[in-house]
Amino acid sequence: MGCVTVVKVTMVGFNLLVLLAGSALLALGVWASVDGSSFLRLLGPFSTRGEQFINVVVLCLAIGAALLLLGLLGCCGAGRDSKCLLLTFFSIILIIFITEVAAGVVALAYSSFAEAILRAWATPALREAYGGDPAVTRLWNATMTELQCCGFTNYTDFLGSKFQEENGGGLPPPCCWNSSASCSAEEAERSSVQGCFEDVLKELKTHADVVGGVAAGIGVLEIGAMTASMYLYCHLDKSVS
Repeated sequence: MGCVTVVKVTMVGFNLLVLLAGSALLALGVWASVDGSSFLRLLGPFSTRGEQFINVVVLCLAIGAALLLLGLLGCCGAGRDSKCLLLTFFSIILIIFITEVAAGVVALAYSSFAEAILRAWATPALREAYGGDPAVTRLWNATMTELQCCGFTNYTDFLGSKFQEENGGGLPPPCCWNSSASCSAEEAERSSVQGCFEDVLKELKTHADVVGGVAAGIGVLEIGAMTASMYLYCHLDKSVS
């Protein structure tokens, strides 16, 4: 009986934290949707990005509502010894867990194609959109400047591109070590600035490891929550019989 009490108290306490987190996120989303100007002031330099602001509001509302629902189901199911609520709680957590595992399997399966996927996106973007599309230009300028690289493979990604045609054969300054002079194809060849692929792939793998660690921690919590809810559910079956 003592073990059941410990599991019940632990589950109630855990779900109370989930409930509070969901309430906080839901309140934040409601506040942002009702009084957007005050919320935007907190975002500082990001306040001009209306699309991102809308995404943040929707994300806060969705995650907050989901956590609120799970917290209520877990607390009420454990506190009131409700088999129906415990089973519902277990089912929702199980669906989320299976979805996460499936997403992880897909991510692992496609990780070996990371270079081909990046190349299929990056090379056409450099040849056709760089210099013309402000978003693509800003992204690549920031990447090349921060990582001190040129193009995806190297400077040859810009040969024959719209940017080179519109700039009299010139290439982006990061492709040449001597940035004070105009960057020609000959100067870029002498500079031998490496492409961004290796550094970009390294950054992606670093962030993937962080995301994977967080996902693994969440998975452990989900398994614990499912185990606790099913343990209480089975205990209720035994107590009834």
